[in-house]
Amino acid sequence: MDLDAYVLAHQHEWARLDELSGRRGRLSGAEGDELLDLYQRVATHLSEIRSRSPEPTLVAHLSSLLARARLRSVGTRTLSWDDVVRFFTDTFPAALYRTRRWWIATMVANLVLAWVMGWWFVANPQFESALISPQEVDRLVNSDFASYYSEYAAGSFAFKVWTNNAWITALCIALGVLGLPVIYLLFTNIVNLSLIGGLMWAHDRAGLFFGLILPHGLLELTAVFVAAGVGLKIFWGWIEPGPRTRMDAIAQEGRAAMSVAMGLALVLLVTGIIEAFVTPSPLPTWARVGVGFVAEGAFFAYVFTVGRWAVQRGETGDVARRDQGDLAPVVG
Repeated sequence: MDLDAYVLAHQHEWARLDELSGRRGRLSGAEGDELLDLYQRVATHLSEIRSRSPEPTLVAHLSSLLARARLRSVGTRTLSWDDVVRFFTDTFPAALYRTRRWWIATMVANLVLAWVMGWWFVANPQFESALISPQEVDRLVNSDFASYYSEYAAGSFAFKVWTNNAWITALCIALGVLGLPVIYLLFTNIVNLSLIGGLMWAHDRAGLFFGLILPHGLLELTAVFVAAGVGLKIFWGWIEPGPRTRMDAIAQEGRAAMSVAMGLALVLLVTGIIEAFVTPSPLPTWARVGVGFVAEGAFFAYVFTVGRWAVQRGETGDVARRDQGDLAPVVG
């Protein structure tokens, strides 16, 4: 192939496709037809050049041109305020309500396990010395635990807490399809909580422990349990897909899980603000703990009112139908 002659013969078509792809506003019907026709022809040109004389710069140019033309022909989705409102009134609460049995069961199981483990640590003080030295215990119960919440500037501490907790919940959801990693993350989290709680209780610091944990910890742990429950539901969709294929089941549960992950990011932002500004504040303990219970109550009210209404309207927490793609029919 004489590449120079080929370019000279077709460059006017490439230029016209570039013009139509970059034009602002709507294309007329004739221009839309021309765009599609040129797209097909330039795709053929690119194929011939690649097979006969693959000049890298020209191949890259035509590939980029075709990508812009494809984007122009299929259009793009833009986020509107209606989408944001719909997310918080339909998608997110419906996903929470539909998966409530999974994350509530996860919550109950973990809280019972945490209580049993904490009681065991208190009832068996001989294991304390095997896990941590007396000097470390003294620092933990008398200074380190309380100072943790006030040693950083409130703003930066809130951001640190938010990103750390968001990362944990994201891992629970992302690794949900594998099942066991989620259980491991929950177990390590509960062991740490039980050990610290048991040490504080054994050294007569239970009031301090709960006074500092409950303001933010109620909603924070709930968010982690929600993420873990949703992640395990993805795993169950793989084990028992029902009438769906396994890939369809994982895709549907995974899309709904991403809605939960985005919503929990906002929930965890609230817990980060509480942990940074309320937990270490000079407010009396009853007031700080009351903030935690109000936040927790608001979350459950949101799930069991807004979420229930959304499910009654037919919402599942999945993305909008136009964004789901086509599904092959399955035999009932």
